[in-house]
Amino acid sequence: MLTLFRDNCGASDGDQAAAAQSANSAACNTELCELAGSDGTLAGLTGAAPAAQPTFSGSIRRRVLIIVENLPVPFDRRVWAEASTLSRHGYEVTVICPKGSQATASFEVIDGINVYRHWLPTEGRGLLGYLAEYSAALFWEFVLSLKVLARHGFDVIHACNPPDLIFLVAAFHKFLFGKSFIFDQHDINPELYEAKFGRRGILWRVMVLFERLTFALADVSIATNQSYRTIALERGKMNPDRVFIVRSGPNLSRVHSLPPDPSWKKGRNFLVAYLGVIGKQEGIDLLLESVKHIREERNRDDVQFVIVGSGPELEAVRKLSTALDLDELVTFTGRVDDATLFTILSTADVCVNPDRPNAMNDKSTMNKIMEYMALGKPIVQFDLTEGRVSAEAASLYVKNADTAEFGENILELVDDPVRRERMGALGQKRIYGELAWDHEVAKLLSAYEKAFSLRYPSSRRRPVAVLEASRQDSPR
Repeated sequence: MLTLFRDNCGASDGDQAAAAQSANSAACNTELCELAGSDGTLAGLTGAAPAAQPTFSGSIRRRVLIIVENLPVPFDRRVWAEASTLSRHGYEVTVICPKGSQATASFEVIDGINVYRHWLPTEGRGLLGYLAEYSAALFWEFVLSLKVLARHGFDVIHACNPPDLIFLVAAFHKFLFGKSFIFDQHDINPELYEAKFGRRGILWRVMVLFERLTFALADVSIATNQSYRTIALERGKMNPDRVFIVRSGPNLSRVHSLPPDPSWKKGRNFLVAYLGVIGKQEGIDLLLESVKHIREERNRDDVQFVIVGSGPELEAVRKLSTALDLDELVTFTGRVDDATLFTILSTADVCVNPDRPNAMNDKSTMNKIMEYMALGKPIVQFDLTEGRVSAEAASLYVKNADTAEFGENILELVDDPVRRERMGALGQKRIYGELAWDHEVAKLLSAYEKAFSLRYPSSRRRPVAVLEASRQDSPR
């Protein structure tokens, strides 16, 4: 939808599969937010605010309105996992989101969750385009929030950025009706603006202001990683006990291996795959320079590359591939369904993340990395802080956007099957043991418990049984 912002990258890396569902969403990162399965325990969780034991009161209804502007649900995987988790734990959940190519109904109920969708103009480009898009989104979010208030009621507004404007809707309901406000920060928009346009200025300062106002209004903030939590504490001036880390872990019921299809290799020995949105900050041009190095400097013609996804720079990088004489080595699939996506990734020998080193990418968790790891694939990426936090020993790291070194690291892995297997196994173990959605569920519920504890004094709440660690909770 908004080319100025990308969805869920910290949450977000734009997710190709989710982006495929939105007619307007060229800017979303894969860093689709793919999420998983069963409730985790509250023990052993690090980096989040102290976790309160979830409680319920038989006399207090827990009604939530989630507003997301970046993608329609259920195709925004992180938002849908959050909504599904809350619904399964007794919350009454309603979502307001935009329409998309495969999400055209203005209203429907999915798995007990009320979903209201609104129209948006075509994606904004330039100041007037963004103004029209943001204005339309805010108008419909406000109108639909009043409809939800009248039909279903809600106690909490849960706002998922980008952009950092939904606080305006929340402010109306908070000051007039006393509703609580949870800010779920999927992207750091000042850094994203600077990454996309290479400069600061008035618009950058406006984004900093909107971010600050959003934090100031929030009762509770949800961060997708430690870097985002630091921003909430330092730039947002949030109290530490009101900021919770809820990572965007892969949905292990969705992300799974399929039988490899050698036809994707086009007769070559090895396959290297990329999954994600294709924008300037995703660095596909850098990947193509690495492919050129492999072919021209190393005289290697035995590695095929597949780039899965779409975005505002797709046509530009296709033209670059032709200009570099790489068309026979590089396949651009555009948007594909899950079966095709996971067949390609299952066939790949190595997966890559060429995200351009900048402040935005350095602080954001890219969900494509998580999906690569869930499928047991070794990774090559540029050396970014949160990339290392996620992948650890499952990846090789290249400094300073060095495309020649990036190509050399790819060749190191394709030529060493034992190392590939070891790295892939380490990544998969990390996903299953630490990073899948089942390890995040308790953190999300603790954030909500904090919001409701602020809303209702303890004297008005009657505790009940805490979460059972073994209870299954599989968002779809």
